[in-house]
Amino acid sequence: MDPADVYPSGSVSLRSLFPDSRFVAASDIFVTAITDRAEDIQAGMTFAAVRGARHDGADFLDAALARGAGSLLLDRPRPELPLPQCIVPAVRAAYSRVCAALAGPAAAAVNVVGVTGTNGKSTTTWMVRSMLQSAGRRCGVLGTIEYHDGVHGEPATLTTPDPRTLWHWLARMGAAETRYAAIELSSHALHQRRADGVSLAAAIVTNVTHEHLDYHGTFEAYWESKTRIFDLLHPAGTAIVNLDDSMGRRMTSQIPSGSLWLSVSLRDAADVSASKVELSLSGASFRLETPWGCRWCRLPVAGEHNVVNALEAAAAVLSLGVTLDDVVQGLETFAGVPGRLERIDVGQPFTVLVDYAHTDDALARCLRTLRPLTSGRLICVFGAGGDRDRSKRPKMGAAALGADAAIITSDNPRSEDPRQIALEIAAGMADGRDRAIVELDREQAIRRAIIQAQPGDCVVIAGKGHEQEQIIGMTRRPFDDRRVAQQCLQDIWINRPALPHRISA
Repeated sequence: MDPADVYPSGSVSLRSLFPDSRFVAASDIFVTAITDRAEDIQAGMTFAAVRGARHDGADFLDAALARGAGSLLLDRPRPELPLPQCIVPAVRAAYSRVCAALAGPAAAAVNVVGVTGTNGKSTTTWMVRSMLQSAGRRCGVLGTIEYHDGVHGEPATLTTPDPRTLWHWLARMGAAETRYAAIELSSHALHQRRADGVSLAAAIVTNVTHEHLDYHGTFEAYWESKTRIFDLLHPAGTAIVNLDDSMGRRMTSQIPSGSLWLSVSLRDAADVSASKVELSLSGASFRLETPWGCRWCRLPVAGEHNVVNALEAAAAVLSLGVTLDDVVQGLETFAGVPGRLERIDVGQPFTVLVDYAHTDDALARCLRTLRPLTSGRLICVFGAGGDRDRSKRPKMGAAALGADAAIITSDNPRSEDPRQIALEIAAGMADGRDRAIVELDREQAIRRAIIQAQPGDCVVIAGKGHEQEQIIGMTRRPFDDRRVAQQCLQDIWINRPALPHRISA
């Protein structure tokens, strides 16, 4: 990636950007390109020595110099190094602000809707895009599945990209005359201040449940990182909070004084709500009630949680001045999100859904939604990731008790023993172990679930959603739940119709 392509606006004065900073071997530094990765340094670039959880960027100063760094952004002086240095208290935040400044005014002019929360970020951002597009407003997306500038897109690498990549895409949006963007803001990104410099036109918090405690340490620290989204809210921006979430009302106390905010709820009185909700496996219908008026709406994706996502997205888009008619049209033409209750259908007489639910809350809500909509048995295939928060594993098992039958399998075991992960999941199923079996081979687990299914049943393959690889040890092997499920259905229901459709657990 050529720095000139990333930052077309020229140079940035660090003295002007950080007037209280100190300088070593210079009175000012003019930055034309910057990175926090020593291996990306090209001649003349500025190296930001970011202090991380595992590595300190200062340990890579020699490598940056060897590759031709022209100046340094540090949190402590290094007078022995023969380069101009800008000394700031927090390199992470400063790095993000430099990236923002280099991206230029066109990037800064993009109206950004930021979405954080344990679950629902991808769906909500994609709904925002659908509504804006219905209003004739081009919208980009940055999130778990893709980075898209409104014209062209690429598969995502992180839920929220690093600052340099984030502002690269915002600059692309500005150049493409894409005036709106919907961005997922993960707890890691908010804690690491990757999005500092972004001024949010709307900030959505979908929900906050236990997740990523392996990184944050405590739920309180995780929750606090989520509240940082409000630090990015433009003074004229609008915050959107879900009152149905247990942390929703507490979250309202973190909204800056004087800022506008809208509440959403399916349960209680709120600014944006839904009444007369009717759910089916093919979607939901409801009366959308807002301060801008009321309309009947048919949402073509299943799940009560998706109705809540629709309310959150609608509140944000309405606050941007989009009409209620365009909002409803955007919801009714919403094509869904890859791997989010995505239906796999080859004509079989039962339902197969692939979903990204990889937290206990998401899995429980998914099964709770599908149970009353399923005339037969609800069968769930699921696991839990390795090298991640172990405390959620038994909770995942407990959540799976919402199914009539469960197959515990491998998710991304990484460096851990898959059998040990499965045992820790099963520990949460003490009251329903007769409903669960273990099949560590994920493909075989999916096949067993599909072979068991009878007319009227619903098979949910949870945890990986849109992902197209499985991480076992240090190996990343191609694996897509959707493709595997489709192939199994082809084998069992199309190519081999005589095969018995149930096996014993």
